Amino acid sequence: MNLLHTSPVRRRRLGAAAAAAGLLATLLMAGPAAATPDPGDTAAARTEVSAAQRAEAAAAISSGEVPGVDEIVHSDNITHLANVPKDALKGLNTDLAFQGKYAFAGNYDGFRIFDISDPRSPKTVAQVLCPGSQNDISVSGNLLFLSTDSSRSDNSCTSTTQPATEKSSWEGMKVFDISDKRNPKYVAAVETACGSHTHTLVPERKNVYVYVSSYSPSEAFPDCQPPHDGISVIKVPRNAPEKAAVVNFPVLFPDGGNPGAPQNPGVSKTTGCHDITVLPSKDLAAGACMGDGLLFSIKDPENPKIIDRVQDNVNFAFWHSATFNQTTDKVVFTDELGGGGAATCNEEIGPKRGANGIYDIVGRGDHRKLVFRSYFKIDRPQADTEVCVAHNGSIIPVKGRDLMVQAWYQGGVSVWDFTDSSKPKEIGYFERGPVSTDAVTTAGPWSAYYYNGYIYSNDIAKGFDVLKLDDRRTDPAKRVRLDELNVQTQPEYFDR
Repeated sequence: MNLLHTSPVRRRRLGAAAAAAGLLATLLMAGPAAATPDPGDTAAARTEVSAAQRAEAAAAISSGEVPGVDEIVHSDNITHLANVPKDALKGLNTDLAFQGKYAFAGNYDGFRIFDISDPRSPKTVAQVLCPGSQNDISVSGNLLFLSTDSSRSDNSCTSTTQPATEKSSWEGMKVFDISDKRNPKYVAAVETACGSHTHTLVPERKNVYVYVSSYSPSEAFPDCQPPHDGISVIKVPRNAPEKAAVVNFPVLFPDGGNPGAPQNPGVSKTTGCHDITVLPSKDLAAGACMGDGLLFSIKDPENPKIIDRVQDNVNFAFWHSATFNQTTDKVVFTDELGGGGAATCNEEIGPKRGANGIYDIVGRGDHRKLVFRSYFKIDRPQADTEVCVAHNGSIIPVKGRDLMVQAWYQGGVSVWDFTDSSKPKEIGYFERGPVSTDAVTTAGPWSAYYYNGYIYSNDIAKGFDVLKLDDRRTDPAKRVRLDELNVQTQPEYFDR
């Protein structure tokens, strides 16, 4: 592991080597040249387009239909306070987590810690080089959790890419001690079947349970064999994280899940889950599982129990993520049409694909059902060279309203209202113009979350953004303060 600090005067110096829980961690106060991320973990991010498409994108900019290349535009109720570009970690920026005055930002090459005590001027506290896509990130107390979903030569932070066909390859969860935010220490690693694309924490006083979502098994992969129709459950003792271990693999799809094509053309075959959101105060979870959406009970966190399951074989291609409203009578599922690598916010795709699906939760207890109400998709024009699709977002906590902020890749950041689940509407936005008019390029906000009065966004290409939202409909949320936020572990905002 390489720890890269950025001091106020941009000077760096060599630190000491350290070992934790048998895992050698090298701490370096060095610039990017001191340790080079493994390019094997960087996703393909650029696809050339035709001359006609280039001309169309240029014409859309010229006419004012879409912003110019890298031009920033936003609604009147949003102010752009800060942007912190990438520094030592050059990979794709990914998810965010929060604790006190700190924000934790994932990156394909590792993670970065910001001091956000002054939202107008975030300061880098630490940068940890630990390649392994996609480095989905969460925090709980003194522990930080990092997902590795690419086949590596071993579980260290100096590993290299290695084919998943080799039995010695490693993928799974990494655990760090962040009691000293300037010196995170790598303390544990747990290998999980098919790696860890994302993960979700179910925190308890003595232990943290981790639900690991992964998918795409193959007969050729020794550690990722089909059928892969469940999730890995890891138990991490807070006082002895080095004892972290898989304690269960509950089967969520005993019938194999959505078969996908040819039975359901254009729909992903379910071979696991992409992401899970839990609401611990309600013992409830929602799973976005490729071709299926799930509602399940987590009263026994080691043994989740399915309550209901839905499919949308007309407009949903890939169930990507889920968000509950605060009163737990709605859930928003996102469809990542194109896998986050295609331009889907255009007339050709339309308003119902690559969108959010809003479902009401009706009934009680184990008899609750998910009932579809409507789709929501941003209707702001996007160039055909802009990767744009529904992605990660969070609730904006206002009593009596269902409000959400959400990332849409190059569609930017959207603030929207789904209080009436049949008539959702956008009430604010922030976006940059196309990264390029010559190619479809993966960029834009991966995650956009509301935390203690501000919106924080991790832009895949442009870095860490801070936005201020001033609107009478959302202003009451400024009074809600949290000590910690992992969006996939939704807090109880008002009964605390």
